[in-house]
Amino acid sequence: MLFETQDESEWRARIQRLRAEKGQIDWTAARLDTLCGRLTQSTTYRLSHFVPAVVPVVADGRPDN
Repeated sequence: MLFETQDESEWRARIQRLRAEKGQIDWTAARLDTLCGRLTQSTTYRLSHFVPAVVPVVADGRPDN
């Protein structure tokens, strides 16, 4: 996770700032989530980055699948 807040204005400002700073984030691998808390919890805004799965490699250099 790169950033999380319950303040929508802070969320919008941070995303705008990151988009303005070219090269800070690979947006093709970014995930923007809005977690709705309904009445019991506050809504949470989250920016995260996909991490590729690690594939084990055996001694001959080929993936072990």
